Amino acid sequence: MSLLERFSLDGSVALVTGAGKGIGQAIALAYAEAGASVVCAARTLADVEAVAEQIRRQGGQAIALSCDVNDAAQREAAVAAAVAAFGKLTHLVNNAGGGGPNSPLKLSWQEFDRSMHFNVTSAYHLIQLCAPHMREAGQGNVINITSGAARYIQRNFSRYAAAKAALTHLGKMLAQDFAPVIRINAIAPGPIMTDALAGVMTDEIRQIMENNTPLGCLGEVEDIAAAALYLASPASRWVTGKVIEVDGGAETSVFPT
Repeated sequence: MSLLERFSLDGSVALVTGAGKGIGQAIALAYAEAGASVVCAARTLADVEAVAEQIRRQGGQAIALSCDVNDAAQREAAVAAAVAAFGKLTHLVNNAGGGGPNSPLKLSWQEFDRSMHFNVTSAYHLIQLCAPHMREAGQGNVINITSGAARYIQRNFSRYAAAKAALTHLGKMLAQDFAPVIRINAIAPGPIMTDALAGVMTDEIRQIMENNTPLGCLGEVEDIAAAALYLASPASRWVTGKVIEVDGGAETSVFPT
């Protein structure tokens, strides 16, 4: 196998959550370009239908599913639909998740709990659901999209940072449980120029963030997709339980406070 062939996903089937926009969309498109059949899942069906249609126009195979990862029944239905459509399931990208800044005195414990469920419990359950199919296929790969916030020490981000730190460590632990058939890794993005970030961006904020990033610019969704392709492909066959930090070299939060 040549070096470039090691980055092929031919014959694989991937379920990508939060695939309608941003990082999830970029990963779905990258996997399809590399040869995978892709199940695009997100809460807004119209968004993932557009992504799946783009994949099909480019000669790939894809289906779109409406799935709120907060709902256990919808998680189960998404996995079942993926196997029904393509006969197997070999890859899972836990991309759906998120959360913004919070005041530790104003954020209720119920809201904190919902954030943990959204970012961590949903990923745990999806891995549980996918693992038997991956073992049946003889191989499996899971990528959790965590965040640089999981390791930064900063004010007013306890909810999001705690959830992403938990997701990061969960992946490390499950990588031990599911090896050698299933590999589990994570990507910790820094500031990526998604539609969500663009909605709050000003020239001043952008300048501050770029100045605080050693490589002098914000990341693009394709930067994360490239890392996800590496971790999903045979090129990373000897990598599990690890976190790739794609953050422009930042060692502390670059967001203005």
